[in-house]
Amino acid sequence: MTTDIAQVRAGVRDRTASPEAPARRRFGRILRPGAGRQHHAGPLAYILLGFAALVSLFPLYWTMVAASTDNTRVSQTPPPFLPGPNLFKNLGTAWTDAAMGRAMVNSLIVAGVIALSTVFFATLAGFAFAKLRFKGRNILLMLVIGTMMVPPQLGVVPLFMMMADLGWGQQLPSVIFPTLVSAVGVFFMRQYLKEALPDELIEAGRLDGAHSLRIFWSIVLPIARPPMAVLFMITFVHAWNDFFWPFIALDMTNPTVPVALTQLSAGYVRDQSVIMAGALLGTLPLLAMFVVFGRQIVSGIMQGAVKG
Repeated sequence: MTTDIAQVRAGVRDRTASPEAPARRRFGRILRPGAGRQHHAGPLAYILLGFAALVSLFPLYWTMVAASTDNTRVSQTPPPFLPGPNLFKNLGTAWTDAAMGRAMVNSLIVAGVIALSTVFFATLAGFAFAKLRFKGRNILLMLVIGTMMVPPQLGVVPLFMMMADLGWGQQLPSVIFPTLVSAVGVFFMRQYLKEALPDELIEAGRLDGAHSLRIFWSIVLPIARPPMAVLFMITFVHAWNDFFWPFIALDMTNPTVPVALTQLSAGYVRDQSVIMAGALLGTLPLLAMFVVFGRQIVSGIMQGAVKG
């Protein structure tokens, strides 16, 4: 037994003395327990992040300050930097004068439908362009990308005539249907699925007898949840804030929020505090959505960034 222990110790000394021993010791230090833990940010990082947060939140804070004062106080130099006592009064005036209740319902319908349809159709088209093989795929993809180079103002007149022929003038479908899918969304989903969706999963689904729609529903959609959440958020915010086409397609009796806000600026004397109150009302639903779904969206982004 003593001889065996001596032989083992000699073997250990020989391995330690070998040329590979320093590398083993270095890797041993690198891979020691706790070496992969997350590093803590220093004071400078917190200072920079706090400054960036203040700069980002200042426009919202100034909107609240301006909405809580009167028109005379807002126009003074220097302007006020503390909230005033007229916030709820101005909010009530903006709610009544701009019909913000109906405008918010219309914006919620328009933005919700556009965001859901864009996510679905962009994911479906992105899957087709990324993983399916068919004739003319590259040409069709170039045509889709090429539509992003055409200014939307060029299609206003024919689009307005088309909506009038369909009988959708001054109605919400005239705003919803022209934007049910976007070329940016298709390209975005195509790029993600091309890298994140393994071909082996599609082949396994084919071997199990699944057709393309079944593969899309059971395999593609679970994998594409992170970019779908990001695309939904971006599309919803863009549709909620869109002013150009809704201002042409709708009137003041059936507006969205950006169109309704123009009613507050009508007239010779503009009450800036009421206008800011209306802008604050139009921003609150977006802030609420970020507060409620922000954690899920960020976690979805992080899951999409980490590949197994």
